[in-house]
Amino acid sequence: MKPRLFGTDGIRGRVGRHPITPDFMLRLGWAAGRVLANDGEGLVLIGKDTRISGYMFESALEAGLSAAGADVRLLGPTPTPAVAYLTQTHRADAGIVISASHNPYFDNGIKFFTREGGKLSDESEIAIERELERPLQAVASDRIGKVQRMNDAAGRYIEFCKSTLPRRTLLDGLRLVVDCAHGAAYQIAPSVFAELGAQVVPIGVSPNGLNINDGFGAVNPGRVRQAVLDHRADAGIALDGDGDRLIMVDAQGEILDGDDLLYVIAEDRKRRGVLGGGVVGTLMTNLGLEESLRARNIAFDRANVGDRKVLARLRERGWLLGGEASGHIICLDRNTTGDGIIAALQVLFAVVDRGMALSDLRKDFRKYPQCIENVAIYSKNSAIFESPEIRRAVRDAEADLGSGGRVLLRLSGTEALVRVMVEGAAEQQVNDLAGRIALAVEQAVEAAIDGRSEPVAAGRHGA
Repeated sequence: MKPRLFGTDGIRGRVGRHPITPDFMLRLGWAAGRVLANDGEGLVLIGKDTRISGYMFESALEAGLSAAGADVRLLGPTPTPAVAYLTQTHRADAGIVISASHNPYFDNGIKFFTREGGKLSDESEIAIERELERPLQAVASDRIGKVQRMNDAAGRYIEFCKSTLPRRTLLDGLRLVVDCAHGAAYQIAPSVFAELGAQVVPIGVSPNGLNINDGFGAVNPGRVRQAVLDHRADAGIALDGDGDRLIMVDAQGEILDGDDLLYVIAEDRKRRGVLGGGVVGTLMTNLGLEESLRARNIAFDRANVGDRKVLARLRERGWLLGGEASGHIICLDRNTTGDGIIAALQVLFAVVDRGMALSDLRKDFRKYPQCIENVAIYSKNSAIFESPEIRRAVRDAEADLGSGGRVLLRLSGTEALVRVMVEGAAEQQVNDLAGRIALAVEQAVEAAIDGRSEPVAAGRHGA
């Protein structure tokens, strides 16, 4: 049995549509309190990003948890990895993050962390879903959970981030543009880099509840790129709305994704003899990273897409470093989950320690041209991949690419999308083949829509 409500990263969707509704969040808090908080006798931390609906869902979760008997500590706007860290250090039974990560403000979601700072197991998610089927029954009045605010959460996490660099390591002399996407890290990230000595140019630090990820951050790196060029900065750091993704920009304005940054961190750690095994990527990781790492005698393994899958494979292999091209980078010797600030510090340590520009640290990494097309669908159902037209388009593309390329189709774990990825030696060929497959998917979606009573338009947009 697999969880029905939980996706690759918690529960996520459009605000006001089931399950992202206040009444459901009340019940979810109650169910989570019973399952995760020692049958309602424990402590749960709640953090959130800056989207306007976070206030509403914070109150609903708080009510549900306290009705189950769990005590609650409210952290306010806090990056997802900070909640993971604080859950451990505060000896809490669970941590909850109210966030839809890189999605627009009109989406929201819930992520859970265990007392060890890890993601929930399938078994725990199933147990929560089973509790949701039961009638909500509050504990006796003398057992209702108490709720308090943790006013020093940001300060605790800033100090932790700084402690992940070797003692006496400073970023003096570096000018950094730090883009927080108007999200959860808007106060914390600029402080971390400034307190380590960098000259910080903060952007995306004026949240209003509606502008999270809107034109800023890791999913919109054009803004930080321009700021790097305008301010003649040494690097740009772009986080997403909840601070667990990282994209960087070098001084020449080159945008570096998670694959680039994994290469820089892995190569530097290999040089210093502290890599701790190999590197875990995903099915979407560029083939160039695999080849570049192996050329340096660094083992590489692929997991299914999703930071949970990467984390599971790291634990299985006993390795410390992994991540995704999207910017989720996990340094298990630093934190238990993907952490944009800490990953950036690992990259900047290599810059400072070696006295080299970021562009020079990645100059030997060669990527294969890769094209990703996203096709909107009305229902996340893998049966669409059985379409003869889609299978024919994939088969033809694989034949054209031969042994020098890859085709991958998958359902997004966080949105109602089919992601089409084509990778090969020739950029124009890759783009053309991705477009053909995406068109076949689009036509299959439209054909399925024709049989529905309500019209739903299919559409396509780039990654």
